[in-house]
Amino acid sequence: MKIAIIGTGNVGCACAMAAVNRGTAREIVLVNRSRKTAEAVATDMRYGTPLGPKLDIVDGDYEDLKGAGIVLITVGMNDKNAEIYREIVPRIVRAEPNAVLLVVSDPPDPLADIAREAAPGAAVLSTGTYLDSQRFRVHLGKHFGADPAHVEAQVIGDHGTSQVFLWSSARIGGVPVAALLEKRGERMDELRQKLEKDVRYANITIIEGHDASQYGIGIVSARIAEMVLNDERAVVPIGSYQKRFGVTLSLPSVVGRRGAIEVLEPEMSDEEREGLGKSADALDKALDRVRKQPRAKVAASN
Repeated sequence: MKIAIIGTGNVGCACAMAAVNRGTAREIVLVNRSRKTAEAVATDMRYGTPLGPKLDIVDGDYEDLKGAGIVLITVGMNDKNAEIYREIVPRIVRAEPNAVLLVVSDPPDPLADIAREAAPGAAVLSTGTYLDSQRFRVHLGKHFGADPAHVEAQVIGDHGTSQVFLWSSARIGGVPVAALLEKRGERMDELRQKLEKDVRYANITIIEGHDASQYGIGIVSARIAEMVLNDERAVVPIGSYQKRFGVTLSLPSVVGRRGAIEVLEPEMSDEEREGLGKSADALDKALDRVRKQPRAKVAASN
């Protein structure tokens, strides 16, 4: 019951804080380019652990990843992310070849493909559209005055503006959203336009007000770690390599100890299926751009 987090910037710290509060694992190891920074973060959080689930949070180096069931990679340095991944992913796998790698850094889907290329055979996941799906659920719950935990709604494809909202299968209490709107005398097109804009551009809205989008992805990443560590076989929209499309993208998947154990393709309308193809094309272009990033040697960033 051990997880590791690579990078203690805003997102890495949010992942660690969520894991501490949720009691995601008995041991959390933080690794950062500056060991002093990782030590400070771990020490700060450790002082609060007596008040929560039993666990320990420590700083470490790559050799301390041994025994981790999942490694959350949150490092990022803008146009050097690909090279950072090419450098650190082999180090992670050498330390713990059986760990699932969860790519959290933006853009998560293309970087998951870079991680897979850097460590053939490793189990690699991207946080993908899992957070986008929670945003979809929250906005639908708000519109209908329902608890988002009881809203069934998924976003698939890429974690970006080409993502696909599965309106055809969105339900509240088993009732299709379309039927609820009809009963209220509301138009689907109007709700779709507003809600999809709110979800697609949520990161921008958050960053404009608070510099970084971090807490939602931190909670989502901790939850994914629990699915892996506990071999839950939970079914969630999450990113993994899809051979049919040639890229990593999100589809509902059974998540357990070895990552995405089985990928499920939901029923889709013709519009949604076409949108998924366009999302895959957008990811293919994004991966090409990421592969062409500068290859100057850099140290792992926070």
